[in-house]
Amino acid sequence: MAESGIWQKACFVRAVIYLNCLLAVFAAAQEKSGSKYVGPGSCSASACHGGVQPLASTRVLQNEYSTWVVKDSHFRAYRSLQSPVSQRMGKILGIGNPAASPKCLACHALAVSPEQKGRDFDVSEGVSCESCHGPASAWLGPHTLKGWSTQKSVALGMYDITEVAHRSEKCLTCHLGTPEKEVDHKMIAAGHPDLVFELDSYSAIEPPHWKPPADPNYGVRLWAVGQAIQLREALKRLARRTQSPNWPEFSEYDCFSCHHSLTKPESSWRQERGYENRGAGAPVWNSAHYTILRILAKDIDSTASQQLETELQSVYQVTSNLSSSPKNIGDSAQRASELAASLVTKINQASFDKARASRLLEEISAQADSISNQDTRSAEQAAMALDSLFICYEKQGSAHPAVRAAIDGLFQELDNPSAYNAPRFSAQMRKVNAALHEAGITQ
Repeated sequence: MAESGIWQKACFVRAVIYLNCLLAVFAAAQEKSGSKYVGPGSCSASACHGGVQPLASTRVLQNEYSTWVVKDSHFRAYRSLQSPVSQRMGKILGIGNPAASPKCLACHALAVSPEQKGRDFDVSEGVSCESCHGPASAWLGPHTLKGWSTQKSVALGMYDITEVAHRSEKCLTCHLGTPEKEVDHKMIAAGHPDLVFELDSYSAIEPPHWKPPADPNYGVRLWAVGQAIQLREALKRLARRTQSPNWPEFSEYDCFSCHHSLTKPESSWRQERGYENRGAGAPVWNSAHYTILRILAKDIDSTASQQLETELQSVYQVTSNLSSSPKNIGDSAQRASELAASLVTKINQASFDKARASRLLEEISAQADSISNQDTRSAEQAAMALDSLFICYEKQGSAHPAVRAAIDGLFQELDNPSAYNAPRFSAQMRKVNAALHEAGITQ
């Protein structure tokens, strides 16, 4: 009789759970058009995403919340606003306490309007689950149902970051900016870091709260699609900013055109290099947005890449000429962004394999002088690209310590960005190229 009572109680509990799920599905259907944010606490139960250990037997790890709280810098994003440096920035910018400023909270927290909140949650929890995955009120209940798919949650308002292009777009809303989320020259001058992004490298340092894809070339896809979308969005941002009464916006230019260690003229590699296609001393649009992508684009579609190259040269020239009208700059940037958008589609649909990774390793490392002379940010993109491509290549074969050491040497050259030296970086790039040939990775 005792066992029968336990069985009946279990059946009753299951029935209640099933009924609640059905009610949640119904509520979700009603709420789809007005999904709300419910806060990370809604995901924190040990039976949901708050487990201590990852599970191999389930579709997801179920310790995602715990990973975020303990290891993820996004959790600490709000706290960084309380640091002495951030507080000093607030005084310089005249915005008071950054931890209470909408300008800062837009990226450093899940800062939404009261009417978007399904319940009260603590803004001090930083960049949390719904910052990336979207408001959860509509799909939170039904997504626990057996047989429920990600696509069904997406239909109810979840943001699909399993799709690489969508993920890159979501990351770039803060790591590059939107009309509502801006890091401008004033903020950088006050102490905010310059915005630099590369999807694969950033994903690699993100504490994983997902199961790794089986495709060993997945990192190359992250890198490639991320590069293309970053260029598209950077050009859209440039076009947008030219319409502002505050143009020129100097954060659009290469920081190190002005901010670099000064030397005697006979020791200056910049003066030795000269100022191609611009007047001496004129700042240039940040070419890191496309220095490496142009190599990838040519490998994917040479015709489309040539069209984009032509328009990017126009952008470079009109932005480098301080007498250019904002309209001419904006129009050129808009045309280039449309070409970049078509390239995004082609790159997103392209296949990535060991042969393409090998080819790109060769093509990037062979352009040592031209990339190095584009200055610090382009050199950083080259180092991250070679690192991402080599990691994917090495996953499908044996280790190559000499190549790894040569690539690590690139990052050492970037330790002090303002003291960057193009000839030294170029020499290290040639070492990478030689190591790739000696290892038989490239021809």
